[in-house]
Amino acid sequence: MINVTYIQPDGSETTVTAQPGDSVMQTALNNNIDGIIAECGGSMACATCHVYVEGEWADQTGARMDGEEDMLDCAMSEMKDTSRLSCQIKLTEALDGLRVHIPEEQA
Repeated sequence: MINVTYIQPDGSETTVTAQPGDSVMQTALNNNIDGIIAECGGSMACATCHVYVEGEWADQTGARMDGEEDMLDCAMSEMKDTSRLSCQIKLTEALDGLRVHIPEEQA
């Protein structure tokens, strides 16, 4: 199992377990994590699953996919260097312990 920690804007944290191959977005939805709306269901057609990957994990989650930056540009919250669409981060054993911050606003 893979552990993922979601950090809310107020600093509260929730750690959940995920299956390899699931996305960070789907894991959030499966565990009722507040702040991940996922209006498009993971098809990279919105930015309502925007997260900030915690610093040391940014390289391990990989580069943004083609078109991801365009979607992030439309996000309600500020795009940062560590911004990702959580639907585009597929979980592997190497990401066990991943920490992501949920922005103030999604929609």
